[in-house]
Amino acid sequence: MNIDKKFGVVLKKLRTDKGVSQEDFALNIGLHRTYISQLERGLKSPSLRTIEKICSELEISPSLLMQMIESLG
Repeated sequence: MNIDKKFGVVLKKLRTDKGVSQEDFALNIGLHRTYISQLERGLKSPSLRTIEKICSELEISPSLLMQMIESLG
């Protein structure tokens, strides 16, 4: 599994664990729902700014996000 796919798996898990829809999540961070969908499916790679917005909304640090991605192997 490549890093884009791993990022998507982790993002989807964190978002759904918070009980937030893709649409609400996207609105909260100023992005489009289809972009969040593409991230979760591993079709797009987020910028550092986008990672920062995502982590802020999920209330986790970027380093924790990376650790979670690395834990997928």
